Amino acid sequence: MSSFTVKRGKRYRATITLDFLEQLAGNDTIAAKLQAAGFEQVHVSGSGATRHAEAVWPNADTTAPLPPQVIAVSEIEAA
Repeated sequence: MSSFTVKRGKRYRATITLDFLEQLAGNDTIAAKLQAAGFEQVHVSGSGATRHAEAVWPNADTTAPLPPQVIAVSEIEAA
């Protein structure tokens, strides 16, 4: 399992792939899970197996393992 470091105040974009049963979850449910993990300003789009999420990390810099559903994550540069 790979890990990723999130930094305070930075915005991130993730691509999420869901298995058959997980696909039944709505985008609001996925957003709630990201908020429970500590993210703010969460927006989830897409449907079915592939979803895209954007969120801000407001907490201290943290490194943690990525869940298997997260297949790509990157920091979004400020404009």
